[in-house]
Amino acid sequence: MKRLKNHITKLSFLILIALLPLSNNLQSQTPGYNTSTGQKNNYISTGVPILQIAPDAISGSLGDAGVASEADVYSSHWNNAKLAFAPKELSVSITYTPWLHKLDADMNFLYLGAYKRINKRSAVGASLTYFTLGRLEHTGEHGEDLGTFIPNEFALDATYSMKLSENLSLGATARFIHSDLTQGMEVEEMTTKAANGLAADVGLYYEQDIDKSQQFAFGLHISNLGSKLSYSDDETSNSFLPANLRLGGRYTYNIDDYNRINVLLDLNKLLVPTPPIISGDTVISKYYRNLTDYNRTSSMLGAIQSFYDAPGGFKEELHEIMLSLGAEYWYSNTFAARIGYFYEHATKGARQYLTLGVGVRYSMMSFDFSYLVPTSSFSTNPLANTIRVSITWNMEKAK
Repeated sequence: MKRLKNHITKLSFLILIALLPLSNNLQSQTPGYNTSTGQKNNYISTGVPILQIAPDAISGSLGDAGVASEADVYSSHWNNAKLAFAPKELSVSITYTPWLHKLDADMNFLYLGAYKRINKRSAVGASLTYFTLGRLEHTGEHGEDLGTFIPNEFALDATYSMKLSENLSLGATARFIHSDLTQGMEVEEMTTKAANGLAADVGLYYEQDIDKSQQFAFGLHISNLGSKLSYSDDETSNSFLPANLRLGGRYTYNIDDYNRINVLLDLNKLLVPTPPIISGDTVISKYYRNLTDYNRTSSMLGAIQSFYDAPGGFKEELHEIMLSLGAEYWYSNTFAARIGYFYEHATKGARQYLTLGVGVRYSMMSFDFSYLVPTSSFSTNPLANTIRVSITWNMEKAK
């Protein structure tokens, strides 16, 4: 059983490093004080964190900002309400991301999305998010081959969006989630299973022309509110979904008929309770006596308490807000150049990186590319050199 546990440990480590908050220095991921800030590390971990990964190269090159970006086929992820303002009759997209290949060359992230306009005021959309850690071999206590398994997770979405007025829209999304990380293996004498869950998103989007050359937009999106995930019959091991609140805005300035600039800002916070800080027999928390109490908290109660349950008080609550800032330049609605920055506090994961990207529209096709550059500890950061490639096919309504 020892070798099997070793494989599970390796799998757990890969999942932790691949999907949960990443530090610019892996050493600072250990519990206790952050060596660079002198403050307590207190990361918020969830199940199926692939739902937090930017699914496209557009927002992926804008510092993961997108709640109020111009409406497109990826709006279902960033703010489902934007679909009602989508300019095309039909759009289909695919994004491929070789995820953290510095750690493992087999990890890949794939996103498929589409939307269809129903009429001038409403649209529907659907998407598939898929992540795999590749093929993993595992053996028994005496080295016997116990087979190969492919840990994977996916989510299926269906979205409806409608305009409430000429400037305001509302969106709703239903989501089915499947997470199979162990494929029924026994781990530490506990039988595991694939976890299934249901979640919902709701969004609001508002845009207003300031004058003929300027536009302002605002978005609010709450995502992944739903059931907890169970990987065994032990309820104390259930995982929270990455419920999330995103607020943001966009300013667009049309310089002339050929040149346009978009500036975007998103504020992002997980609607997941902050875990207690445990050091030996000492537990620091406002509401949880231990991790068992924490794990038994319901999703809805946890979402409410996430605004005021941090052991460090209001200051720590502010540390849980992530910032995304992006700027985009378009020439003749054909070529785009993008830059962005993402910031997460050092005690909450320390993901801090610069993003760059380009986009090209040709006929009915759009091609977008993004590249990620960590802003510190470049040589040790597993996010370094992350790329995304998105291809979109757009169809205008026949005249």
